[in-house]
Amino acid sequence: MEQPNPFNSVFLQGIIEGLADGILILTSQGEQIYRSLNAQHFCRKLNCGKPTTQVPKLLWRLCQALIDSCTIGSDRPVVIESEIRLEPSTILRVRVKWLALEETHPPYLVVLLEDRRQSLLNRAIAEIQQYKLSPQQAKVWMLRRTGYTYREIATNLYITINTVKRHLKAISYKREQAIDTIEY
Repeated sequence: MEQPNPFNSVFLQGIIEGLADGILILTSQGEQIYRSLNAQHFCRKLNCGKPTTQVPKLLWRLCQALIDSCTIGSDRPVVIESEIRLEPSTILRVRVKWLALEETHPPYLVVLLEDRRQSLLNRAIAEIQQYKLSPQQAKVWMLRRTGYTYREIATNLYITINTVKRHLKAISYKREQAIDTIEY
């Protein structure tokens, strides 16, 4: 008899979609129980643009490493992490861990997929508001937070490197002020 899929609830799917850029939930045999829209997108990229229902080989190797870690005899929960470069500007952070929902059912593998650049950009946007940065400081901070060098920031914004340094110094001061005003 086939087990009911606990991930069919619209409410639960909404929660799962909000947890990570992409999420796959698999059995230890590689059967897909759930795959978010973003996970489908990342899997297609990992399969060189070909749509497929199978887990990409790079991701399955990480899952297999987690499965193998159980046979080694580790008592502590293990999380397998890796980064995969999809294209020059996209680095995919992958985390694989176990998810046990019920005692009667074997645990699932959860594969969390995160676009590192997008995560850093989201963090930068929050910090822009938190630190009350000016529009120009915000542009500099978003580029710096996503890994641009001083020279690259200067080139992108048509400003000098010294101007970049000046903006980053002002941002650093505003960050310190924001941290100092936090009450514990």
